[in-house]
Amino acid sequence: MTNSRITAALAFLAVASAAPLRAEADPASEPAVLALAKVLPAVVNINTERVVRRRVRDPFEDFAAQYFGNYRSRPREIRQTLQSLGSGFIVDPAGYIITNQHVVERAADLKIEVTMNDGKTYNARYITGDEKKDLAFIKIDAPEPLPHIPLDDISPNLLGQTVLVVGNALGYSSSISRGVLSGAKRDITIGQMEYKNLLQTDAAINPGNSGGPLIDLAGRLVGVSSAKMAFTDQGVPTQGLGFAIAADSVRESVAQFRKVAETKSAPQPAQTPEPATPSAVERLFGMQLQELMPELTEALGLVPGRGVLVSAVAPGSQAESVGIERGLVIYRIGKHDVRNIAQVEKLLARARSGIDVDFTVGIVRAGAQSPRLARVRLTAR
Repeated sequence: MTNSRITAALAFLAVASAAPLRAEADPASEPAVLALAKVLPAVVNINTERVVRRRVRDPFEDFAAQYFGNYRSRPREIRQTLQSLGSGFIVDPAGYIITNQHVVERAADLKIEVTMNDGKTYNARYITGDEKKDLAFIKIDAPEPLPHIPLDDISPNLLGQTVLVVGNALGYSSSISRGVLSGAKRDITIGQMEYKNLLQTDAAINPGNSGGPLIDLAGRLVGVSSAKMAFTDQGVPTQGLGFAIAADSVRESVAQFRKVAETKSAPQPAQTPEPATPSAVERLFGMQLQELMPELTEALGLVPGRGVLVSAVAPGSQAESVGIERGLVIYRIGKHDVRNIAQVEKLLARARSGIDVDFTVGIVRAGAQSPRLARVRLTAR
């Protein structure tokens, strides 16, 4: 065989032997890539927004201004928008999502926005949660069934197995980190809350990963990423200490959350609101009363611990006929001092139409030398 033929044969053998190697090394066939392709469509980014309003002076001053005009200047309101980023994953084609409770805490005051892996955005509503387990159940409504991570086939969670953290790390969607399952049944304390039976992993869990799935190389759920320990209680920096809520615990919680969701979605019988029962002082004399809470007493400059405020007077009532106006204070009924509405109602409990009742009304300012008080007699109607 000539040298040229030998060289050609060797080249053919090299190419033929390299072809299977290239196929085996194809990244598209790596277990981690295949696992992520299964779960990524079900992983979502959660953005919560809550508006906090703060007033620079006592809000009771607005109430006082009703009676005394421009009692003080108008309050100035400061609005702050607090945002929180986290992750979650769909566990039901109907759009039910599991995440951490701390991601959507105070959900009644929150705007919850969910972004899918394909970029579609939905508004979510809070269903229920478990603060002790740090799990929450939210829901989005979509026109078609959604991809989800099933909970009927979860990972065996063996120590040393490869795990992947999937989520919204630092706001970067579809972020992945890889590690191993380092431990099980870990108990940690964050603030005043103690969390039990957590999984431990050295896969990086960063802010924004909270609530996202921890999966194995088969794409099965290992747990829900929950916390990262950066320092010990003594301030010693740590590495590779992340914690997740185990998949079996998540499955149990979801079963309970579904029952709550079914109760909330069930049609409720229509209820006719009961008409408000007028108080005795309103029914008999046409006055509405307001408790003089400490803040209001201070705002109005009144003597604390005395009287109840007249907040409204009905036109044509007995109270209006004797000159009682809103903003005055009732200090006595007959021979009895009054300090709250309950006392007034008790004193008038037996009053009937045609009975005369003496009221001592006026305004007693704190530090005033001669308080303006008047005694008026009202006849119950």
